[in-house]
Amino acid sequence: MIRELFAKNKVKYATVPRKTHKNDVPEGIMMKCPSCKKNTFTKEIEANLWVCPHCEHHYTLNAKQRVALLLEEEGQQSFDTDLQTTNPLGFPGYTEKIQSDQKKTGLNEAVWTGTGKLEGQQVVLGVMDSTFRMGSMGSVVGEKITRAIEYATKHKLPFILFTASGGARMQEGVLSLMQMAKTSVALNRHRNEGLLYVAVLTHPTTGGVSASFASLGDINLAEPKALIGFAGRRVIEQTVREKLPEDFQTAEFLLEKGQLDAVVHRHQLKQTLSTLVALHSKEVVKW
Repeated sequence: MIRELFAKNKVKYATVPRKTHKNDVPEGIMMKCPSCKKNTFTKEIEANLWVCPHCEHHYTLNAKQRVALLLEEEGQQSFDTDLQTTNPLGFPGYTEKIQSDQKKTGLNEAVWTGTGKLEGQQVVLGVMDSTFRMGSMGSVVGEKITRAIEYATKHKLPFILFTASGGARMQEGVLSLMQMAKTSVALNRHRNEGLLYVAVLTHPTTGGVSASFASLGDINLAEPKALIGFAGRRVIEQTVREKLPEDFQTAEFLLEKGQLDAVVHRHQLKQTLSTLVALHSKEVVKW
């Protein structure tokens, strides 16, 4: 009886559509900097190489953006785009997640490898993409990087690698950890041929990646404020029972401690890499 009474008198509320005002900004036109919180036109940030014009915050770049900023389009060649990750441990949903990231990024895995010209100089380039499984290092990531190093060794070319990773990929277990040794051995062979390897650590570079090929460059560079480390801050603090410095595990902190050769602003990065390659070329060495 009471329920019927309330049902008869129930007021139906109509959904009022949100009015579009003249001052509304279409989605994607502006971006809010995660550092200084200021809004800036997206085109302005893009023109500034994805660096905030107010506070110099370096936005994360995906592999395609990074390659476009560095290599000349003509003569550019990508490697091993047919390699596919399997699900060796039968991890639930892993295959579907890989396929989803492949569709989202247009990559077959969390690293782009290939060759092209940097300011007219032929180089082999690797770029890890943090938008693909957080740039985690699985068996295909390690295989692609190793093959790129071997190509550079065979053709006597410098190798440049941009790292961005959450570390080893847990869904592949020990097969992921094996990539640390495999890539390191390939880099040692490359070095034994007197060839140049430049590692550029970008935000974030952590875990097994930071403990292997990311730290083995003949020259190790990093972008400003990049997070670089092995274990997480809280894990370390709980282990050593000490409060760590505010800038701990930043590129600037590692530079101060001698673990990096330089922290390079994105505006100067292409020219810096080009100069390093030129200085280590055979022509310059003979002179």
